[in-house]
Amino acid sequence: MPQTVGKVFLVGGGPGDPGLITLRGCQCLAAADVVLYDYLVNPQILTHARPTAELVCLGRHGRDRIMPQSEIDAELVRLAREGRTVVRLKGGDPAVFAHAHEETAALDEAHVPYEIVPGITAALAAGSYAGIPLTQGGTASAVALVTAQQREGIDSLVLDYDALAAFPGTLIFYMGVTTASHWSTALILAGKSPHTPAAIVRRCSWPDQETIRCTLGTIAREIEIRRLRPPALVVVGPVAALTRKHNWFVDRPLFGVRVLVTRAPHQAQTFAAALAELGAEVLLQPAIEVLPPDDWSQLDRALVQLDRYDWLVFSSANGVRALLDRLLETRDLRALGKIKLAAIGSGTAEALGRYHLRADLVPDEFRAESLAEALQGEAVGGRRFLLARASRGREVLAEQLSKAGGRVEQVVVYESRDIVEPDREIASRLREGKIDWITVTSSAIARSLVALFGADLRHSKLAAISPITSATLKDLGYDVAVEARQYTMSGLVDAICAAHSGGE
Repeated sequence: MPQTVGKVFLVGGGPGDPGLITLRGCQCLAAADVVLYDYLVNPQILTHARPTAELVCLGRHGRDRIMPQSEIDAELVRLAREGRTVVRLKGGDPAVFAHAHEETAALDEAHVPYEIVPGITAALAAGSYAGIPLTQGGTASAVALVTAQQREGIDSLVLDYDALAAFPGTLIFYMGVTTASHWSTALILAGKSPHTPAAIVRRCSWPDQETIRCTLGTIAREIEIRRLRPPALVVVGPVAALTRKHNWFVDRPLFGVRVLVTRAPHQAQTFAAALAELGAEVLLQPAIEVLPPDDWSQLDRALVQLDRYDWLVFSSANGVRALLDRLLETRDLRALGKIKLAAIGSGTAEALGRYHLRADLVPDEFRAESLAEALQGEAVGGRRFLLARASRGREVLAEQLSKAGGRVEQVVVYESRDIVEPDREIASRLREGKIDWITVTSSAIARSLVALFGADLRHSKLAAISPITSATLKDLGYDVAVEARQYTMSGLVDAICAAHSGGE
C-alpha cells in the first residue's frame, strides 16, 4: 500500500428527490475523485460532484451488467489504495438493505478509512410524500422494515411470518414487487387478515410517484394488473387506509410532467429547479455550450479603452459574466468609470447585480428591438456604444443604433457552439414520445435542437421564450405549443403551467 491511502464515503442519496440528500452528502461529493453510484440514484444528485470527478454507474437492470457486490467491495479498496477519495453513492440509506456491512467489512480488512453518511430511506419518505403516516396514536405505535428478498443459500434467515402477522403496527416491505404473491400469502396463512389495508408506493418522492391503495389480499393482483416494476415498497397496516383530500406532493401544478431543459449547463440549474419545485420531472440536454473566446485580444483592447465609450450594452447574462470576469482578471470595476450600462432584460440586469452593478437602462420588452428603441431615446447621435456579444447572433441592435447615428463597436466575449451528440437516453425518450415539453430559450438553441433530434421534436410540445424564438422554430418547420408572455425564464415556466392546466 502507498503511504497515503484515500478514504471511502458511503453516502445515502435518499429515495429520489434530489433535494433530500444531506448537506454532508453534498460535501463528500464535492471532494470526491471517483463516485460509484447505483442506478436508482437521481442523476441530478451527481451535479454536486466536481466536474473532474470520475462517475461510475454500477449497472442498470435490463440495460447492462450489474456489478456484483464482491466486485464493488474490491473496487472500493483498489481506488482507495490509489490514494483517491471515493464516494459510494446509494439510493436511500446505506445501512438499510444496502450492503453497508459487506462494504465496510472489506474496507476494515484492507485498513481503508471510511465514513458512513446516512440518507433518508424510502419507507420514511413515504410517510411524507405519499401521505401515509407510518405511526398513528391508537392504531400503530411500531414500524417494522422488512426485506421481501432473501439471499440465495441463507436458509437460517427465512422470515418469521407468524411474528410479522402478529406485529402490532405497520409493516413496510422493501424489494417486494416480484415476490408479492409469496410474502402476502404467507402473511395471510400466518393469520393476518386479507382485508388488512395496504398501499404500494412506487418511485417514492420522484416526479412520477404512484400510490396504489389496496389490501393485503389484493397486493399481488394489483402488481400484476398494473405491471408494476421496482423500485417500490409496500405499506401494510391500518395506517395505509388513512387518506387526505389533498397531498402536497402530487397536487403541485406540474406533477408528473416531463420537461426537457436545453440551456447551457451553467445556466440550466436555476431554471430546472423552478420547474422541479412545481412537480416536473426535469431532464437536461444542453443544445449549446458557452465557451471563452478563441482569442482574448479583441476584448482586452476594448477593456483598456472603456473610457472611450458612453454605453456598454449587454444582450445576455452570459455576456455580463464573460466580460466582467475578464475585466476582474486584468483590472477591476473602477475601469468602468462613468460608462452607462444597458441590459436587454431582467435576467441580464440581475447578472449585473451579482457584480454590484446596476443597469442604467432595461427595456420593457426583453428583445433587441426594444433595447435599441430604448437606447435611441437616450440621444444616440454621436454616442459611442460597446456591444458585448456572442460569437453568433442577430445584428438588429448594432444596425439600429448605427442607423440612428450611434458609433457602434462590437466585441465577442464568448463563443456559442452547438452540441453535436445528444444524450442517448434523452434521444430514446424523445423518440418514444416520453417527454411532454421541450423548452427553447433562444434561436441558436432552436437550430441546434433541430440538428440534434430532427423530426423527433414533433413527439413533444415546444415552449418558446419569445416571438423571435417562435419565428425561428416556425421557419424550421416546427409548431410552437406555447410562447411566454414575458420573455424570461419565469415567464416560460408560467406559460407551461398555464398550458398544462388548460389556461391557454
